[in-house]
Amino acid sequence: MLLKSFFTYLIHEKRYSAHTVASYQTDLSQFGEYIQSEFELEFLAVKYTHLRSYMVHLMEKDSSESTINRKISALRSFYKFLLREGKLEQNPAALIKAPKIPKRLPVFLEAQKMDILLDSEVFFNDSFESKRDHLVLELLFGTGMRLSELIQLKDQDIDSYSATIKVLGKRNKERIIPVNKQLINQLNNYIDLKKLQNFNNNLLNLIVSNTGAAAYPKLIYRIVTSYLNHISTHDKKSPHVLRHSYATSLLNAGADLNAIKELLGHASLAATQIYTHNSIERLKTIYKQAHPKA
Repeated sequence: MLLKSFFTYLIHEKRYSAHTVASYQTDLSQFGEYIQSEFELEFLAVKYTHLRSYMVHLMEKDSSESTINRKISALRSFYKFLLREGKLEQNPAALIKAPKIPKRLPVFLEAQKMDILLDSEVFFNDSFESKRDHLVLELLFGTGMRLSELIQLKDQDIDSYSATIKVLGKRNKERIIPVNKQLINQLNNYIDLKKLQNFNNNLLNLIVSNTGAAAYPKLIYRIVTSYLNHISTHDKKSPHVLRHSYATSLLNAGADLNAIKELLGHASLAATQIYTHNSIERLKTIYKQAHPKA
């Protein structure tokens, strides 16, 4: 009952994404199993020492810093909620310290490589599946939208007149992303082609499977990975790599950091500033290649 109330609170009051809620469900379920098996305790009987024991358990399992931090975040939110609801007098998770995550530069692809892929006639043909795959890559690289945002897109979110796309981001926050006329034409052609498939449903989703069902994360991952294999040697070939590539391309072209923040739908500028590191590394490379004193 406690968990059900908490997840209802996250969805309706905090407006967390379905992905975040699902992650919190997994994290709290695993913690519940741990305290039950190790201490025979329920959530309300947990103390700081039990939480510390769980953190040690995760470290001994070689869980990554980011995984541990996410689980700590779930526990903090849960016990803060219980405190607010009057179920507890003290928050046992208040003193937990999250491990520091080593800073890693976002993996991105150079705009030239993406242009070669997207303009190639070798990889794409006139079939519905190929047209859809091409559009998925164009949207991710051309707008920087998240995977979850792409999956939620509806046909009516495309405004051909103003050349914009309406995106529903984290915590149901809407934003408008400008796109070029070429992408608008591609979108309209795809929507027309989709209608000709005569899929036996009335789905409004923009991106669909070969059978007309709503697109799902594994489908998008499969599309992105299969095509990026042709142009990238990076181990990481996810939809988020194209989001990083979009942001890095804008920054390298001189776009204002605040503008990039709005386009990406970041809540704070701190999340956007990580792309400046990529830009600095690029400048260092140019300096070493071009300057006689380098």
